[in-house]
Amino acid sequence: MKQLLYFLFAILLSGGCSPDRPPVVSVQIDELPDIYPDYVGVTIPATIAPLNFSVRGYGKVCTVFQTEGCLFSVYTSNGSLSIPDAKWKKLLAVGKGKQVDISVLVEDAGKWKAFRTFHIYVSADPIDPYIAYRLIDPGYQLWGSMGIYQRELCSFEQDPILENRLTDSNCMNCHSFCNQDPDKMLLHIRAKYGCTVLVDGEKIETLDTKTENTISALVYPSWHPSGKYVAFSVNNTTQDTHPVHRTEVYDKASDVVVYDVEKRTVLTAGFLFSKNRFETFPTFSSDGKSLYFCSAPAVRVPEGLKELRYSLCRISFDPKRGTFGSAVDTVYQAETEQRSILFPRVSPDGKYLLCTTTSYGTFPIWHKDADLCMFDLDTGRQVPTEDVNSLDTDSYHSWSSNSKWVVFSSRRLDGLYTRPFIAHVDEGGILSKPFLLPQESADYYTFLTKSYNIPEFVKGKVKMDMYRLASRIKEGKNCKVSFMGK
Repeated sequence: MKQLLYFLFAILLSGGCSPDRPPVVSVQIDELPDIYPDYVGVTIPATIAPLNFSVRGYGKVCTVFQTEGCLFSVYTSNGSLSIPDAKWKKLLAVGKGKQVDISVLVEDAGKWKAFRTFHIYVSADPIDPYIAYRLIDPGYQLWGSMGIYQRELCSFEQDPILENRLTDSNCMNCHSFCNQDPDKMLLHIRAKYGCTVLVDGEKIETLDTKTENTISALVYPSWHPSGKYVAFSVNNTTQDTHPVHRTEVYDKASDVVVYDVEKRTVLTAGFLFSKNRFETFPTFSSDGKSLYFCSAPAVRVPEGLKELRYSLCRISFDPKRGTFGSAVDTVYQAETEQRSILFPRVSPDGKYLLCTTTSYGTFPIWHKDADLCMFDLDTGRQVPTEDVNSLDTDSYHSWSSNSKWVVFSSRRLDGLYTRPFIAHVDEGGILSKPFLLPQESADYYTFLTKSYNIPEFVKGKVKMDMYRLASRIKEGKNCKVSFMGK
């Protein structure tokens, strides 16, 4: 009680952000407030939009924000906070590298009660200013409208990169940026106008990437850091309904190839392109000299799906010659671990490799046991990830350009929709408790019936005009790529 009184007394005496006078507290509640979204104890960047939240079960609420040199309070009559942007920015600016104390006061039966103060931590590490993602109906429903969007992290502004209403409502997916560069990206257009679209500055190139030697057009991408190559999988993918997961996605066959951007040729090697194994989800190392990929013995599916587990493998790559090494290293052995490992992504600084693991299968986005796992590439050891994972699906992830933040998809809110969460990475590679991408309304995700798919950090705003992009796609003048063999 004394701690609270000192805290409120400090409010009255403090200058800083010129706070409103808080109410007199009659009762101290020795528990944390039930807030949504849960921002208790999270680490955030100093350029994130206000963490608006609601206090469940109460109407009149006063929330006090305090850090060294800044203090203010926010009142609401409906339990849902709308934090003033100017005060929030001042708070984070002076609180960079510090702790912010947040005290929630609620009115109950005419008396003001105060919950135990909680904290957030403002990291001094910068974050890329944008993320890009696809908004789509959940996989167990028939989708209609979809689009790829970009969100400015310091505000609530969301803009479309491309919407399928401009391309006759076809599917679009797998957006990817070279070194998080907003001016150098690719995406796939499926069904009508089917092509892979490469954007490089003002240049737009559309490609027909299906060859006589590959089982499909190019699918899951990973840019080489030089921008001269893109690793892809080619997949024969099936989606079925499932009594537990609602949806199960798996490959009947898959291989890994590398696309030479300048020569428009597809390269591969026997270790990446075999009939007796499923190879998928390639990604280049940060120095571009290795290619990681997931590999599993080919089995009949869906009969053998529960026994299908992918190992993490690595092969050397010579970017000057466009050639592969003669041996494959196994980084993570599925048979030993009895887990399937997927979606490998190397941090830009080359220190860590972040993946998703699940009990079996190819595509874990509907598996409740799907978790993020991380490896220290210097030691080969796994880094603890308990603070970032949940009891529900934690899946697709990507790195910020400075390797200090990761964004990933999770179904932890309701088990139905994937939402974007962001976590800080400290000097030891430990991921912090993640925070949900803030929205202007605390109830935004409650009523949103779209899933966030493939969240990716971007170092700036994508400026390509989407009408020009759609017009180029609809022209249908796709360049054919050639297969150079193994």
